[in-house]
Amino acid sequence: MALQTMNTRQQFGWVMILIHWLVAIAVFGLFGLGLYMVDLTYYDAWYNEAPHIHESIGILVLLVMLFRVAWRLASPPPHTLRSHKAWEKASAHMAHLGMYLLLFVVLISGYLIPTADGSGVEVFNWFTVPSVTGQQKGMESIAGDVHYWAAWALVVLAVIHAIGAIKHHVVDKDETLRRMIGLKGRPGRQDSM
Repeated sequence: MALQTMNTRQQFGWVMILIHWLVAIAVFGLFGLGLYMVDLTYYDAWYNEAPHIHESIGILVLLVMLFRVAWRLASPPPHTLRSHKAWEKASAHMAHLGMYLLLFVVLISGYLIPTADGSGVEVFNWFTVPSVTGQQKGMESIAGDVHYWAAWALVVLAVIHAIGAIKHHVVDKDETLRRMIGLKGRPGRQDSM
């Protein structure tokens, strides 16, 4: 049976699964590219190209995240599994909330860095996102610090999130990870509330 578009009480729909994995890949890719960019010199071939790619993908991820929030409101996630302990449910809720907040902080502060001089962000030369602040002296430095530390916090939290998912799959042998990769529950398992 094919995946549904919308989430159900037991399963994530293909839209949320696709968004989840695209954003995860983008976050780790942008993090790696960001670390690489800080050591580039003016004479490096990637000096201009790497920031352009980083900013373009960042803007696209911001648009995807805005859609993701709207989609989550229209199609609530599946119920938690009955096998999850109360502390697991609470920590998962806090981790998801933290990742959403940190991701928006990272994306917005990342947008504020190149637009602090009043210029817009060219997204792969497809369209330009204009500056909403105009020229703001010193904003790029503050936004840069926020961007850096929020990105580290996001990646650390995402790694903890991934470890939790692996723990549910390997140790608890429940359906947590299987639901986010689009696999149907194991025969005979009735974990959902």
